Amino acid sequence: MADELRARIRSGALRPGERMPTQAQLAREFEVERGAVRQALRILQSERLLTNVSKGSPATVASDPVGVLTGPQAPPRPTTVALAPRIAEAFAAEHVEIDAVCLTSVSLTLAIGEPLRQIHAGRRKPAKVDVRVLLPSRDIDLAFPVPVEGRGDDWVHERWLSMRNAQGQVLEHNLLALRATHGIDVRVTFRALPFTPPVKLYLLNGTEALFAYYTLTRREAETDREQPALYDAQGTRSMLFAFRQGAGLRDTTFVEQSHLWFNALWETISSELVLTD
Repeated sequence: MADELRARIRSGALRPGERMPTQAQLAREFEVERGAVRQALRILQSERLLTNVSKGSPATVASDPVGVLTGPQAPPRPTTVALAPRIAEAFAAEHVEIDAVCLTSVSLTLAIGEPLRQIHAGRRKPAKVDVRVLLPSRDIDLAFPVPVEGRGDDWVHERWLSMRNAQGQVLEHNLLALRATHGIDVRVTFRALPFTPPVKLYLLNGTEALFAYYTLTRREAETDREQPALYDAQGTRSMLFAFRQGAGLRDTTFVEQSHLWFNALWETISSELVLTD
């Protein structure tokens, strides 16, 4: 629901300063409970797309919902907020090139949803899409997520592996489907790293680099799920820093060096990765 409302705001279907439909109207449209409506509205308020979100009167579209907060020179924002609009902008190119280094590709899979909706709506139509993703190998001892009490819990590793494979398969399926539905030339390739990446990196069309740290936190045990206490990172909440070629020597150098780093990993110590259960 938040994704759909976000798309309406950014497309101009919901204009700056306009009152949103009431929560009751949104609940009927999306066939959800009022609590889900309020949660979606709070998400958009946290992204500064809405104001005046309350249980009473309808929320209002922010006066500048698609300005500097979503551009390449935006201040650092959480990955869930910052990545989707930059990916969507990358899909305006004739040849889309996306390289990523990450732990599971969940953020990339979520962010790809926005340009896919734009393609299906006829607002985007690239001729070619190339996506390369570096993920940790299934055969290594991960630095995280790991149990607080030692590293011998296979359940934690298997849960991470299941998520890595599932998210990669969804990403691959959704992109490759563009061949049949829109005739777009699509190639999606995964390779495995022999280490746990301490950062996530997204490179867009050779001109933009988005960078974030995986900051570890302790997650307490969940007895109902038989989950032990873990050291883990919430990648979707990592603050994403944007760098763009042509925005000064520092930014240009960072983008160039990021591409050199990614290609060196891709061409040397990474190995073939098959997303199997």
